[in-house]
Amino acid sequence: MTAVRKGADFFLFQLMLLLCAIWGSQQVAIKLAAEDIAPMLQVALRSGIAAVLVGILLLWQRGWRGWLGSTWLAGILAGVLFALEFFFIALGLRYTSASHMAVFLYTAPIFSALGLHLMLPSERLRRLQWLGIALCFGGVVMAFGVGGEWSEIDADILLGDALGLCAGMAWGATTVVVRGSRLSEAPAGLTLFYQLTVAFVLLLGYALAMVDLGQVRWTPLAIGSVLLQGVVVSFFTYLAWFWLLRRYLASNMAVFSFMTPLFGVTFGVLVLDEPLTLSFIIGAALVLAGIMLVSSERWLKRRLAGLRGQ
Repeated sequence: MTAVRKGADFFLFQLMLLLCAIWGSQQVAIKLAAEDIAPMLQVALRSGIAAVLVGILLLWQRGWRGWLGSTWLAGILAGVLFALEFFFIALGLRYTSASHMAVFLYTAPIFSALGLHLMLPSERLRRLQWLGIALCFGGVVMAFGVGGEWSEIDADILLGDALGLCAGMAWGATTVVVRGSRLSEAPAGLTLFYQLTVAFVLLLGYALAMVDLGQVRWTPLAIGSVLLQGVVVSFFTYLAWFWLLRRYLASNMAVFSFMTPLFGVTFGVLVLDEPLTLSFIIGAALVLAGIMLVSSERWLKRRLAGLRGQ
């Protein structure tokens, strides 16, 4: 029997507020500890720590072993894309700000919507969603810098922003792989384990080849950043998200999740003292509006229908 999922309530709002604040702190934590430990090594270690924790959880649970034979290939592909996402994040944070990365990374729903539109008939985009995509890409252009600001923007920042957009594409492609394969029916913990394990192997290999380990300083800040990302973000918050998905409507949760880039921008400004241009603020607002339209079109239609019936 299918469980009945609840609509939004105050408990969901409180927990999603906490989750979004934690997710929004990721890029800031990586950037803050970058002088002590290279971002690429940070994202590799976070994946490894979380993979071990998820693996222990899977050993305790049952029901996932029968999925290995039909999901391992899609799992590896999802893991490669997951690794690419964090590769672009780590590399991009060398050039751009954490607040910029937070916005460009969360363009992922746009790319996943486009991919699913091409792959699955049930995921065809509606007019309102196409409007959202147009708003989002218009916002991306604005956030990159227009209206006479192009000449004032450092080329490194533009490169970092482009890498952030690539991270969003990789995240969106991961969603398409999961939704278009047997992973969509497999236990969520198994899918997460594939992603974390493959990412750990690939990112650690790259980090060991490119990072001078002699320059790594295991300061409290470096250790705290890695543990925050590996234990809190990649393990506990994902478990909390999946727990909520079994109890609440996914569309309601999607609306609240748009707070994440807002927290990312806020933390970047407050903690790292990152500057914001007017074009970026306007562009970020357009990006968020576009993402909301694409991800929540069905939810908005139900809400409007309900209001009309009152």
